[in-house]
Amino acid sequence: MYDDHLLVVGTGIRTTGQLTVETVACMQCAARIFYIVADPVAEEVIRRFCPDGAESLYGLYGEGKPRMQTYQEMVDRILTSVRTGERTVAAFYGHPGVFAYASHESIRRARAEGYRARMLPGISAEDCLFADLGIDPSSNGCQSYEATDFLLNARSIDNSSQLILWQAGLIGDLTFRRYAYDTSAMPLLLEKLLLSYPRTHPVYLYEAPSAPGCEPVIRPIVLEQLLTSGITATTTLYLPPARATVPDPTYLSRIRLQQG
Repeated sequence: MYDDHLLVVGTGIRTTGQLTVETVACMQCAARIFYIVADPVAEEVIRRFCPDGAESLYGLYGEGKPRMQTYQEMVDRILTSVRTGERTVAAFYGHPGVFAYASHESIRRARAEGYRARMLPGISAEDCLFADLGIDPSSNGCQSYEATDFLLNARSIDNSSQLILWQAGLIGDLTFRRYAYDTSAMPLLLEKLLLSYPRTHPVYLYEAPSAPGCEPVIRPIVLEQLLTSGITATTTLYLPPARATVPDPTYLSRIRLQQG
């Protein structure tokens, strides 16, 4: 059914119910499945698909170990399997192409070595956020940044648009922590946001539900409460627009001339 040497798939945020039919078929045909998932239910589902060839990559993480080092080790492990000729699947939590360096790099390296490799989409935390918060990214537009990237780079905020900041609870910490990340850079994030938003601007702290029957975590606060809000590693920040959009008179008049 599938003649790829490597298939990279997503298990969704809630594996039960969010696995696509195509992803299930791929895992059932695999000789080896390497996986990173968020809960034991997801792990059990994957192991049932490939009882003799499923292997978690979670053990490659280490307390205080740079996350990029771990990601490179994941790629090496996946590519070792591909080179043996075994039909290999790499399964990542959520969408395999969203905040997943190892998935993209595995495909890039496999293709560079002449192997057939591709990615199948999955349901990401962003998909869940749009559904749970009831927002439409086409309404006023939507900006989306990883929080550390947003802080360290000269990003321009359009505060007439929606803003999503991912992995806020990891901001400034490039290592892995099993319990609590170093959030000492959080005041700098607040400082940067206050350049574009008032202190009383509404902010939503969001966490997608990872298990069947669980509800999403949606906590509304105002921006100035960010430092005392108890942000965790799984928290996403959503900021609605702070002002109305402003029409561009130049292009508005030009399009009217074209249509007139």
